[in-house]
Amino acid sequence: MQKITAIEPQKNRNRLNIYLDGAFAFGLARITAAWLKVGDELSAEKIAKLQAEDARERALQQALLFLSYRPRSEKEIRQNLSKHEIPAEIVEETLQRLRADGLANDDKFARVWVENRNTFRPRSRRVLALELRQKGLDDEVVQSAVADVDENALAYESAQKRAARFKSLEWSAFRKKLSEYLARRGFPYAVIAPVVSRIWNETHADGKYFEDNEDIT
Repeated sequence: MQKITAIEPQKNRNRLNIYLDGAFAFGLARITAAWLKVGDELSAEKIAKLQAEDARERALQQALLFLSYRPRSEKEIRQNLSKHEIPAEIVEETLQRLRADGLANDDKFARVWVENRNTFRPRSRRVLALELRQKGLDDEVVQSAVADVDENALAYESAQKRAARFKSLEWSAFRKKLSEYLARRGFPYAVIAPVVSRIWNETHADGKYFEDNEDIT
């Protein structure tokens, strides 16, 4: 048995240093050390249990911090915890806790990701699917998330915002610039061609009318 001879706060006020028999022994989260006091005697088994509880609490707090910035996929959470040297078994326990609380949910993450992209940075279904797979989501989740993406509407909305920059250009230059812009966002030719012609015709009502089946290359 070892006796607790001091309990001191760390610079991180949520953690404490535990001293046993006059020497520093280990650090603990305040919540883990809540019932400890100077004079308590700890067995090797109790010390191991406290340290295991602390590892779980540290992992949970790190995961919550990581999630506080934006939603994350399970793969991203797992990678972040591993980067902070959390043992693999604790990582999996933490993910189970997060799932139970609805904080780790790849289906929800995928939907939020697609909605956010559609609102702020429209992309084609192909590009969205690629991004989600890079986040570690499986094909079933990915396909479900992108199934209702309206590429024509997204390309049109995105092109509308960009077209003002090209309004003074002749048709050929306008077509090239706006087509390249949409292509960089992953939209296919079948979507780009009619959108570019539509935007031109809407913004040049007094000029030449172009059909959407004209070659844009």
